[in-house]
Amino acid sequence: MATRTRKKTRGKKAPARAKKKAVKKPAAKKKTAKKSRKKGTYSAKDISVLKGLEPVRMRPAMYIGGVDKNGLHHLVWEIVDNAIDEVINGHATTVEVTLDKDSSGIEVSDNGRGIPIDKHPETKRPALETILTTLHAGGKFDSGNYIHSGGLHGVGSSVVNALSKEMTARVKRGGKEYEQRYVRGKPKGDMKLVRKVKGRGTTIHFKPDPDIFRATKFDSKRIRGTLEARAYLHRGLKIVYRDRVKGATDTFQFEDGIKAYLEKLVKERGFKPTHDFMFYQESEGEPRMEVALQWTDEPAEYIRSYVNGVYTRDGGTHEQGLRTGVVRAVRNYIDIHDLQPRGVSLSPDDLREGLSAVLSVYHLDPQFQGQTKEKLNNPEISSQVASAVGGNLELYFNSNPTTAKAVVARAILASKARRASRDAVLQVKRKTAVSHRLNLPGKLADCESTRPALSELFIVEGDSAGGSAKQARARKTQAILPLRGKVLNTEQASLSKVMSNKELSDMLSALGCGMGDSFNIAQLRYHKIIILTDADSDGHHIMTLLLTFFYRYLPELIKEGFIYLGMPPLYRIDHRGKKYWAWSDEEKEAIIEKFGGKVSEDAVTRFKGLGEMSPHQLKETAMEPESRSLQRVFIDDPLETEQVVSDLMGKDASARYKFVMEKADEADDVDH
Repeated sequence: MATRTRKKTRGKKAPARAKKKAVKKPAAKKKTAKKSRKKGTYSAKDISVLKGLEPVRMRPAMYIGGVDKNGLHHLVWEIVDNAIDEVINGHATTVEVTLDKDSSGIEVSDNGRGIPIDKHPETKRPALETILTTLHAGGKFDSGNYIHSGGLHGVGSSVVNALSKEMTARVKRGGKEYEQRYVRGKPKGDMKLVRKVKGRGTTIHFKPDPDIFRATKFDSKRIRGTLEARAYLHRGLKIVYRDRVKGATDTFQFEDGIKAYLEKLVKERGFKPTHDFMFYQESEGEPRMEVALQWTDEPAEYIRSYVNGVYTRDGGTHEQGLRTGVVRAVRNYIDIHDLQPRGVSLSPDDLREGLSAVLSVYHLDPQFQGQTKEKLNNPEISSQVASAVGGNLELYFNSNPTTAKAVVARAILASKARRASRDAVLQVKRKTAVSHRLNLPGKLADCESTRPALSELFIVEGDSAGGSAKQARARKTQAILPLRGKVLNTEQASLSKVMSNKELSDMLSALGCGMGDSFNIAQLRYHKIIILTDADSDGHHIMTLLLTFFYRYLPELIKEGFIYLGMPPLYRIDHRGKKYWAWSDEEKEAIIEKFGGKVSEDAVTRFKGLGEMSPHQLKETAMEPESRSLQRVFIDDPLETEQVVSDLMGKDASARYKFVMEKADEADDVDH
């Protein structure tokens, strides 16, 4: 950037031209103004107070999300949703929408009660004018007027008025029709009586302001599609759409509601249902809910969700509840009927793959994210929807076993296909990784295999256990990484401490997938990461610390089913030349009782740690795939998992204290 410096002339005789300019009054005023600005004058007169609808025109994006095509059409949805609110609350049956011949204006009519026209007690102006010219004025704050509503902010109609070049409102009430016109949010005269009429209802006609919007021509196809969707969501609702540009009229009315809507969406997107069924549920009470779902051959998941008839493009807590309920129902059916195949881990993504659904929820007090209502934030909705959908879908599966087994088979195929595809990519990636071992930690005893799908990493506690595990392992497929002592509690540590911790750094180097912004699951060198610690309190603590690290910094490994817990036995019982293993005191007592109690104390060995086990014993009980016991780590309930990790490993000790006190009676045998 170039700068220019002006030479000071104070104390010197100024040139005649400069002197002449200096005595001019404008120059003197400019100098005074500059001097005033230097002082930084800031007073009450500098504070702007925006009145009425001025804030909307000043910052339209705050109210409609933007001034592009999305914001332009949002004006239509605000007025249409007001009309539909009359329908869903039982006051109207028909909504009519008309596009002007030049595509620059929209008229929306309903046969509802009509906006009140009597004087408002506070504003002393007709209620119609008050609603259309005042932010946060409407009949939806009092639950007695509207049971369910798509907009409770009280700004929709007034925002449309503020951003319109012109608006005309006509109301039919008590056998008379009233009218009032507005220009850019301000009344153009008083409300007037037009004529005597039959019927009742409200009609709003508006034209967006070209000074606000980049373009003011409405998209007829977009409007038509949205109106059709609204009709599907409200069974029996009649919506008439007149396109005066094309001279066409469409009438939408669907008695099958969202079931017909889901069929239409699946067909339009080219999906093919994989099962000849559609689950449908309608729940009364609060929240009132409708859901239709089915599985298709599409590998992706497709859900369209609505709250009080408003499309929530970004989902929210109601969508999360639907996903949780579906996974819960399928998992419960698999567990109850013992359908879990060996060697196949089914993730939530597998269980939901191909799921197509339409979810419509009605809530008394919806909390949307922003005025554009694209995401629902009510936290209680998630568990309510999950409970309703999960319970009813599970009942459906139990009553229709053929369909349920087809859904399970679909999930198993999805899991195998996902794993096969991932293995094909990772095998190529790992060949490159294992050919450059310079960055691998020195204490890592790596395996020979270059195939991640066949490779296992055992993270063991201490050098002693590491020595036994190295002797017991299958060199081709099993790698051993011993850790010294307890690793860092990553729930309480800063990122810099995590990155500088030697044990965690060595583990990350062995895994090869990186962390944070550098994370790349394609570089993961092992598809089974097995935490193998002593079966005592210290071992359990180390295991918990490692799980906390994976949960906080490498959650993708848990999600993909790569993290396992090894289950070394606590006891070995020798009886008549045979060995029996017990993983708990209860199992030990059951084995002894099996032999009538005729087992000497010398025949029972209590393992204090993995280092006390011989390599052969360790191999047989904890490392040999045919005889070992592993537990795969997965997150069933994200909210509950987050709470548990935060309580047990976080800085606030009160939750841990409460947990310890509640579980004190169960802690008699804790190691000291």
